[in-house]
Order: sequence, then structure tokens, then C-alpha cells
Amino acid sequence: MNRRLTPWPRAAAAAGAAAMLGAQALAAPACTARSGPTMAPVIELYTSEGCNSCPPADRWLSALKDRADVVGLAFHVDYWDRLGWKDRFARPGFTQRQSEQQAVNGARFSYTPQVVLDGHDRKDWPRIALGAVRPAAPVQIELTREADAVVARVTPLGQAPRQLAAYWAVTEFGHRTAVKAGENEGVTLEHDFVVTDYRREAAWAAATGATRSLSFAPGAPSDASRMRKVNLVVVDASTGRPVQALALACS
Repeated sequence: MNRRLTPWPRAAAAAGAAAMLGAQALAAPACTARSGPTMAPVIELYTSEGCNSCPPADRWLSALKDRADVVGLAFHVDYWDRLGWKDRFARPGFTQRQSEQQAVNGARFSYTPQVVLDGHDRKDWPRIALGAVRPAAPVQIELTREADAVVARVTPLGQAPRQLAAYWAVTEFGHRTAVKAGENEGVTLEHDFVVTDYRREAAWAAATGATRSLSFAPGAPSDASRMRKVNLVVVDASTGRPVQALALACS
């Protein structure tokens, strides 16, 4: 005699598996990062694919991509574009930022490659040694991915400036460009820490222990296969220099 199996055991098993997966998803840890007790090194590189002295600085910055404590930001400026090669990463806003930062970092004019470490112009960048000894951080940052946004909680600690400000920067890694014209004609350039999005936060009054919440919705990546980070740099509003920074890699 033929026996026909009823479907309910299979359906019940599938439902049980789905419930287990759902429970695992709910139990999965949130995508979050928290700053440490010392200030993270903040390195801004102003660079351009049209500048033949820039590739060594690009490589120097790329060599730091495995340093989890380093917040690196490669701002591609656009004033080289008129000389034969248009840098696809260059933005007028990055050129404006470099000009505005002269009042903060001590540079007398805009140039490339320019390396700025912790708000200070460093023409000696090839010899910079980022040691383990760093100043104590006057601010703590926590970043969390919530749906399509990254939420920051910024908490002033002792010795925090009276006013803070901040900016967000999205960085992408592993880009490659075969340059067809200009000073780097015929050269293939590789880029990391490429800033693709940038937004400032207005200054606010800081009080010890009073947490400020900020939110930023990064746009879609230019290439979903590339690693990217969402970075928040908190600065002293009176000097413009960083007091703490943090990167979130699960963006």
C-alpha cells in the first residue's frame, strides 16, 4: 500500500528554521565603533591625479590603511584639472576646504601634495613617525549604523573645548586610474582613503558629560565591492583642529 506523507512536518521545520534565523538576526551585534582614550591621528592629504609629485604621498598614505587608529582623508583638489587631466575624485569643495584650512594649519598657500597631521601642515611628511604615544582625548565618540544612517554620540570629557564642531567624510579604498594625459600620462595610480562625500556640522556648546547626537546618511558607494568607511572628525570650534576622530567600516 502506498503511503502519502502529509506536508505539515516539512512546513513546521521550515517555519522553525526561519524563526531561528530571525532570532539570530535580532541577536546579531550592531555595527558600532567607539573611540579610545587617546586622540586618533587625523591625516589629511590634498592631492591630484594631475600632479606628478603626488603619487609618492598617495603611496605613503596607502601604507597606513592597516592602521585601525589612523583616520586618513585624501581630498582630491580640482585646480590641476585644467592642465590636461580631469581627476574624477576632485571636488571644488575640497579645494575650498584646503584654502580655508590655511588659517588653521599654518600653510602659507595651497599646494599638492600637502599632508596635514592633526591640523598642522607637515612638509616633512615622508619622515613622520606615527608612534604609540598620543595625547589624551578630551572627547569620546561612538558611531553606530542605524538603517541607512550613521548616528554619532559625541561626549565631552574633562579638558574639552568650550565649543565643538565636526565634519563627516566618506572614504573609499582600492581605486585605480590609468592616467591618459597631463603630468602623469601613462602612469597607473592607486588610491586609498579617497574622500567621496563630505559634510560639516555646525558648532555647539560643549559641557562635560553632555552627549550630542549627530546623524549622517552616506550615499551609495561608487562600487559596492570596495571597502569604504564613514569618518567623523570632531574639532575645537575656536581653532578648527581635531580633538578626536573615529571611522566606521561597516557602511
